[in-house]
Amino acid sequence: MSTIYTAEALATGEGRNGHGRSSDGRLDVDLAIPTAMGGSGQGTNPEQLFAVGYAACFHSALQLVARQEKADVTDSSVGARVGIGPNDDGGFALEVTLEVTIPNLDQAQAQALADKAHQVCPYSNATRGNIPVTITVSDD
Repeated sequence: MSTIYTAEALATGEGRNGHGRSSDGRLDVDLAIPTAMGGSGQGTNPEQLFAVGYAACFHSALQLVARQEKADVTDSSVGARVGIGPNDDGGFALEVTLEVTIPNLDQAQAQALADKAHQVCPYSNATRGNIPVTITVSDD
């Protein structure tokens, strides 16, 4: 791979109850364990950050494949849900659901584009075979 960009960030404090900041300062957030996991919920958490990153990355991949196929993805969106829970090895694992909405295409066309985007998206390529990723296409 020939790297064209590298993001840098630093987490300080107590991990999930700490602080995160990107090297350029554009991302600067307090972190907190979600209430569902016994925390205060008074900050963002790694799963939320991962969900935003994956949704944005996947949406860019969707727009790329749509341009290549001359498909209209005006007003499209990608939502991401990232779940965390215990795995069978005493640690934790993630699962992702991406919900793709492309109002100007029928279900079959939208699904085909979403499937192609899943092959292009760097997040999809990084997670493939490591965590379950479900992609659904919605009409609203």
